[in-house]
Amino acid sequence: MSISITEDIRSITDLKRNTSAVLKQVHTTGRPVVLTVNGKAEAVLLDAGEYERTMNAFNLLKLLVAAEEDVKEGRVSEAGKFFREFKCDNGI
Repeated sequence: MSISITEDIRSITDLKRNTSAVLKQVHTTGRPVVLTVNGKAEAVLLDAGEYERTMNAFNLLKLLVAAEEDVKEGRVSEAGKFFREFKCDNGI
């Protein structure tokens, strides 16, 4: 997800005056809009679907970081052994 510095940076005042147009832009382009106050970035407006996809990817990344740490620390087992133990422990 990238932004266009000429189209995707808007002031809060612009958002207030042109809410429909800004929301249409977010939905049409799929890009976030950076909202500024006194010329400084204050918030980011993102399409709800894109936000959900981003959060899903972030949550998956958090799981991968934990898994990578397990591998570094040697907390691993062979898949076959794991599944045998899992089946036995769960009566499968």
